Amino acid sequence: MIGLLQRVSRASVEVEGRTVAGIGSGLLVFVAVETGDTEAQARRLMERLLAYRIFEDDRGRINLDVRQAGGSLLLVPQFTLAADTRKGNRPGFSKAAPPALGRELFDYMARLGADAPVPVATGRFGATMRIDLCNEGPMTFWLRVPPAN
Repeated sequence: MIGLLQRVSRASVEVEGRTVAGIGSGLLVFVAVETGDTEAQARRLMERLLAYRIFEDDRGRINLDVRQAGGSLLLVPQFTLAADTRKGNRPGFSKAAPPALGRELFDYMARLGADAPVPVATGRFGATMRIDLCNEGPMTFWLRVPPAN
C-alpha cells in the first residue's frame, strides 16, 4: 500500500458540492492499494502513519508524531498513486489493485481509524472528490508497505 502524506493545518473533501470530511491540524493521506496487498499492509501503513514524526516539538524540532501533536488523519483513496510512469506519456495502472480489493482495504483502514488514538476522517472511495488543503512546511512524504508477493 502507498500513502502520500502531507502535514496540513486543515484539509477537507467535497463530493458533489458537499463537504463529506474535514480535519484541522494533522495529516492528509492519499492512499493507494496495490495488487497483492492484504489487511497486513493496511494495518502496517496505519501504524506508520500514526508513528511518523513530522510535527515540531516545543523546541521547533521535527520530532512529534500526529498523536503527540494532537492532530487528526484524513484518509483519501487515490488509486493513481500506484501508476507506472516509467515510460511514455500515459500512466499504466497494472500495479493498482482491482476496485473491489481497493475498496475492501481502504474500508479496512477506515475501520482501523475508528480505533486509532486520533480522530480519523475519510474521503469517498470511487467518488470524484475535490480536496482543499493547506500544506504546512510544506511537508509531503511517500510511504510504501510493499505487497506480500
